[in-house]
Amino acid sequence: MKKNGLKAAMCAVACTVSLLSLSLPASADEKIKNPVAEFTGLDKITGQIIVFDVLIDETVQFGALQVTPRVCYSRPPTEQPRTSAFLEVDEITLDNTIRRIFTGWMFADSPALNAVEHPVYDVWLTNCKQTSEQVTVGKQ
Repeated sequence: MKKNGLKAAMCAVACTVSLLSLSLPASADEKIKNPVAEFTGLDKITGQIIVFDVLIDETVQFGALQVTPRVCYSRPPTEQPRTSAFLEVDEITLDNTIRRIFTGWMFADSPALNAVEHPVYDVWLTNCKQTSEQVTVGKQ
């Protein structure tokens, strides 16, 4: 009798665990891969602020900086917003050489965490989008 009771209890626990796992979200860190990254750029000399979109794997120039996002992730609306992008930023120097000044992840909710270090320009990620209404011509 004890064995049957133990088997029934174990079966009940297994069924409960199975049902709970079905009701949980598939992934707590579900990412949405987006084809467009939105940035804000600041010219520290003039104080001009510009918002611009860049397609993934395209390069757009802002001042002396060339910004190339490689991937841009957002989260579903049901989760806490966490927008992140992996990007490369190059500087065009006065003698027209290109120098890489940033490669890494940028987070929209923490722009100072991985900031682009430049004396004249600031660039930070603000959003990842599925489409863009801006027509931005990339440089190859």
